[in-house]
Amino acid sequence: MAWYVVRRLLQMIPVFFGATLLIYAMVFLIPGDPIQALAGDRQMTPAVEASLRARYHLDQPFFIQYLEYLKGIVTLDFGTSFSGRPVREELARAFPITFRLSVMAVCIEAIFGVTFGLIAGLRKGKLFDSTMLVLSLVIIAVPIFVVGFLAQFLLGVKWGIAPVTVGAKASFTDLLVPAFVLGSLSFAYVLRLTRNAVAENMTADFVRTATAKGLSRRRVIVVHILRNSMIPVVTFLGTDLGFLLGGAVVTEGIFNIPGVGGTLYQAITRGEPPTVVAFVTVLIVILLLSNLIVDLLYAALDPRIRYA
Repeated sequence: MAWYVVRRLLQMIPVFFGATLLIYAMVFLIPGDPIQALAGDRQMTPAVEASLRARYHLDQPFFIQYLEYLKGIVTLDFGTSFSGRPVREELARAFPITFRLSVMAVCIEAIFGVTFGLIAGLRKGKLFDSTMLVLSLVIIAVPIFVVGFLAQFLLGVKWGIAPVTVGAKASFTDLLVPAFVLGSLSFAYVLRLTRNAVAENMTADFVRTATAKGLSRRRVIVVHILRNSMIPVVTFLGTDLGFLLGGAVVTEGIFNIPGVGGTLYQAITRGEPPTVVAFVTVLIVILLLSNLIVDLLYAALDPRIRYA
């Protein structure tokens, strides 16, 4: 197991360098001059322009800029945004909020999706199963911003049982409704994945064998059916955490959450490559680590999988 973890970490190194190089190239090689964009309509003196280019290494060749950026990553120095604020402070402010929101969303979609999917799979073809399938299709079809505005209006404005906006504190209760909204789409996918896997495993040979041995129905469902149905669900949830961290722009915008999505969107619109690249780099690291955790969970879910 330890050697497998080391090998997976070594495999992540070229993936990390390749992904960061691609993101860095896409951000810094797009048409336009970020220094001129920073000045706007004002005329910038040659001395100030040269100072800014030297400060952000824009006077160097592309690969030299990339190496300088990697050097900063090693020392956890992500540079300074064009507004003069250290990018590390932006990361420290935004990521904890979005991470809490994303973890809450994953927990919500996992608990409700697996529970309803298990019941639907055990009752395949019955009323509850048909209702869950229709409900999941409706959730998938409705855009997330519609769900967000509807939840904000009903729960916050009309009924007054939840805050309309979150703000800077972003406590657990404040993030509860946004977490439901953010996890609604993934909830539908988890429900359908669990339902299909459970319905398929119910007719498997190992389930019939366990039933013939006289095991209780509860043990057959929990130990044999549910456990073997969790592999596709765990795979989806592991990758979904990384996507939720980067894809919370709409939800954070609706509920005024000062997290990664809003900060990244503002950095893109203002044309701040250091902030964009730093945020995306952290998202890449989180996505790689979440995939490693998913691989390790396979051995716990399926006894046939052993990492030698």
